[in-house]
Amino acid sequence: MADQQRPNVQEVNISQEMRTSFLDYAMSVIVSRALPDVRDGLKPVHRRILYAMNDLGMHADKAYKKSARIVGEVIGKYHPHGDSPVYESMVRMAQDFSYRYMLVDGHGNFGSVDGDSAAAMRYTEARMSKISMELLRDINKDTIDYQDNYDGSEREPAVLPSRFPNLLVNGASGIAVGMATNIPPHNLGETIDAVLAVSKDPEISIDELMENYIHGPDFPTAGQILGRSGIRKAYETGKGSITIRAKVHIEEHANGKSTIIATELPYQVNKAKLVEKIAELVRDKRIDGITDLRDESDRNGLRVVMELRRDVNANVVLNNLYKYTALQTTFGINMLALVDGHPKVLSVKQALQHYLDYQKVIIKRRTAFELRKAEARAHILEGLRIALDHLDEVISLIRNSKTADIARDGLMERFKLSEKQAQAILDMRLQRLTGLEREKIENEYNELLKLIDELKAILADEEKVLEIIREELTEIKERYGDDRRTEIMLGGTDFIEDEDLIPEENIVITLTHKGYIKRLPSSTYRTQKRGGRGIQGMGTNEDDFVEHLVSTSTHDTVMFFTNKGKVYKTKGYEIPEFSRTAKGIPLINLLQVEKDEWVNAVITVNEFADDWYFFFTTKYGISKRTKLSQFANIRKGGLIALNLRDEDELISVRLTDGTKHIMIGTRNGYLIRFPEDQIRSMGRTAAGVKGISLRGDDEVISMEILEAGMNILNVTNKGYGKQTPEVEYRVTNRGGKGIFTCNITEKTGHVVAVKAVTGEEDIMLITVAGVLIRIPVEGISETGRNTQGVRLIRLQDNEEVATVAKIEPDEEEESEQENGDTPDENVENNDNE
Repeated sequence: MADQQRPNVQEVNISQEMRTSFLDYAMSVIVSRALPDVRDGLKPVHRRILYAMNDLGMHADKAYKKSARIVGEVIGKYHPHGDSPVYESMVRMAQDFSYRYMLVDGHGNFGSVDGDSAAAMRYTEARMSKISMELLRDINKDTIDYQDNYDGSEREPAVLPSRFPNLLVNGASGIAVGMATNIPPHNLGETIDAVLAVSKDPEISIDELMENYIHGPDFPTAGQILGRSGIRKAYETGKGSITIRAKVHIEEHANGKSTIIATELPYQVNKAKLVEKIAELVRDKRIDGITDLRDESDRNGLRVVMELRRDVNANVVLNNLYKYTALQTTFGINMLALVDGHPKVLSVKQALQHYLDYQKVIIKRRTAFELRKAEARAHILEGLRIALDHLDEVISLIRNSKTADIARDGLMERFKLSEKQAQAILDMRLQRLTGLEREKIENEYNELLKLIDELKAILADEEKVLEIIREELTEIKERYGDDRRTEIMLGGTDFIEDEDLIPEENIVITLTHKGYIKRLPSSTYRTQKRGGRGIQGMGTNEDDFVEHLVSTSTHDTVMFFTNKGKVYKTKGYEIPEFSRTAKGIPLINLLQVEKDEWVNAVITVNEFADDWYFFFTTKYGISKRTKLSQFANIRKGGLIALNLRDEDELISVRLTDGTKHIMIGTRNGYLIRFPEDQIRSMGRTAAGVKGISLRGDDEVISMEILEAGMNILNVTNKGYGKQTPEVEYRVTNRGGKGIFTCNITEKTGHVVAVKAVTGEEDIMLITVAGVLIRIPVEGISETGRNTQGVRLIRLQDNEEVATVAKIEPDEEEESEQENGDTPDENVENNDNE
């Protein structure tokens, strides 16, 4: 009963219905909206726009007409969608930064590379561009098939004749249901050359095509493509990715500053958003060194200017811009197009071959159309020739006929003419009876016979068809071809590491007690003889002094261990370079150290090997050994190196291979020596064990690695020092109180450094006032454990030695020493003191 009341209700399987409906929808989107046809490279909306403009007579040689009129024509007759997507599609076709060869000639505001929208369609005007007319050339010669529009009231082309390979020339992008296409644009001349090459050699390889004809994508915004491997993969498989980089150059100025200038951007990059992103990175200090950023683009071209600080390396800044901004982007190629109504991923050769095959069809259909037209005309001319040969009889027959139909039938019967021929005779004007006109008819007939023979020959010989295609494509290339814009750079597509842009050189890094850091070339400090006054190493405040000085390379990793047991790292080249007398920059600008945290140890690392260790010692004599590999990944905010007890502080860190002897020296002149394997390897956050037992208020001031044959160098705060052979220090167990290493007196002061030396290096002494002196270790007297030592540096009243560092000698500086840079009166022999 219920079914009788609802006769139009059908029961269906909901799962099957959803599947069928979704597939229908998906195929509709794929075929009718989102994907281009391999033959003309156009989506339906673009094809309809061009066809409507052609129908309206908006040709390249005619006046512009309102865009709203074009959009109205398209949506009214052909495109069953809203006006906004139609107008947006037309706008893109008129943008020189979106299309390699614009298909619409726009007049008015059609948007900008900054992402500005086009003016409303009622304000802009447009017409077909010259090259777009080549897409519709011969459309009226039965070259293509037509189909019903959405409501069956109009006919529209299923595809355009496309007299140039538009799919590759202008590319395409679109998102369908479950698939997407992204075909890059190419140079017209290169693409046509590739089609010609395929027409001559169907077996040509993709490598040959790339080498000699179509070298790679050619974007309207130019830029640079890095490497050819991505292009080759995309051309071979239809899928791949290429890296596009902006065209940038660096200008050096007389004041030592540099400027980075971008004149071309990667394809589809929004310039305004790019500038905004760079400004954001500079503000967040993710990119350092840019002092001014401005957009100087005008109608003459694009120009984005970035001014840099004097102390930064322009190549490093540029490399970071490539890493973090759209100055370098990746273009994913997916050459998906409709082939016979079905989506297919194509190699570049397949795309070229499909286009070539389509052009064969176009030429054959056009030739067949012209043949039919020529034969029809020849048929008429044959009738006229018969009439002229029997002129008097024809005139008599017509004169004696009562009606035109009787005359036509009489002509057909008497001279065996067709209805069209008889009608043509009746329609012939009397002037055609003159001798000159008779000759014209005869000449036209003979020319038509030749043309018919030629057209038949073309249809019978595919090579002739190919020759026509080659001639017409060459003509288009000569008329519209231009130079390649996008440069293809040889090499890989990976980002360059910053240090690859920095020359490797020896540097000296200084860090003051107040936390000012800088780097200088190690050659800045010339070697002086023992006892010299020294040179001013850096400008400091009265209450500041240099506390850490290390010699390293620009490519090494510099690790900073703080009093709180945390570790931070940076690269040597990332530390700003300053002059010898400059103070440097606050360490907090380089590392994210806390306010109540200061650096107590600085060490450099080449690589984080698993069989090397960090050996730690704290002020209260606690030591720990941890694998170097556990410190490979250090966050910007630092990493815990060891957990400290109570108010203990980290004093020293050294790199070891697990087989060395460790020596720990104290402020009061005690030293302990023990094998490092007496302390087992511990985890990164472990607290450690006792390395030396301290007496009273004594504290650790140095920890060094000691090897056989080395000497132990002691330096006091009053400028005295000595070196003692390591054999005088016996090996004990860890945790002992140590033995006496230096005779501490009021004249010598307390120990500030205990160094293990070979005698081949130099040492750098730094006073609290920032005065530095560089002394060869071999010039320091070698004495016993219980001696005071000799004067190493002459100090003014209230001046003290703050720290000591070992420096590898430079050959040039050694020659300066040999030449006697320091006057004799600055050298004082204190061996007997």
